Amino acid sequence: MDTFSGRVAVIGSGKMGEILSAGMVRSGLLKPDQILVTDADGQRVKEVAGRHGFSSPDGNREAVEHSRVVVLAVKPKDVGAVLAEIAPEVGASHLIVSIAAGVTTKTLQAGLGSSAVVVRAMPNVAAQVGEGITAICAGDRAGEEHLLLARQVLGGVGPVIVIEEAYIDAVTAVSGSGPAYFALFAEAMIDAGVTLGLPRSVSSQLVAQTLRGTAALVTDAGMKPAEVREAVTSPGGTTAMAVRELERAGVRAAVLNAVQAALDRAKVLAGNK
Repeated sequence: MDTFSGRVAVIGSGKMGEILSAGMVRSGLLKPDQILVTDADGQRVKEVAGRHGFSSPDGNREAVEHSRVVVLAVKPKDVGAVLAEIAPEVGASHLIVSIAAGVTTKTLQAGLGSSAVVVRAMPNVAAQVGEGITAICAGDRAGEEHLLLARQVLGGVGPVIVIEEAYIDAVTAVSGSGPAYFALFAEAMIDAGVTLGLPRSVSSQLVAQTLRGTAALVTDAGMKPAEVREAVTSPGGTTAMAVRELERAGVRAAVLNAVQAALDRAKVLAGNK
């Protein structure tokens, strides 16, 4: 990855803010002192800055003044106040990247002024281990060069895809919330193994590696999920019986209903901003 000559301000040093900041360094895009971190919790800033060697300016406005890219990693309920605070320092040369769920690019631009260049992003928690995926969409003033820069900044924690903003709530429902769905299924499998007599540590190891291996077959080997299922399922065999029970239990409908519920909630939250 190419290095970046400017500075990046990360407003909000919570879990995802720290993950993204560390990813920029891990990817080789930035050196630690090129990242300016802020947070309403002063102690949290000291901890994050000290842990990674980041700079900690005196407040959000100073961070924006000395940066080229600003990552908004605050809670959605705090976005309005932060926008009002930093708006006087934001110019057309800045790129604002927001990961606040449900906050639209129009809301961001309205809070920052008509000249603001904004990109909205939806990462997921797997960014913590460099295996996340982030979807981004452009505001009205953002061009290809801004999307490229956003991809550089966010690419340290996993692949980045560009979508239209109309689909961002669906992304939230599928990949933003997705790790919880897989974790719930894995949890159920581990419990099933324990019910069958396996020690919990053994069942956990079996399920975790099976999850990892299945993901690798899809991502690295290029197999479709259906192809993986078919490769394991022999006619009349153990897997066939297990899959039959899952289908009888309505697992596909349950997944669809769950993702739809997440989408509906995302739209409600977006409407409340």
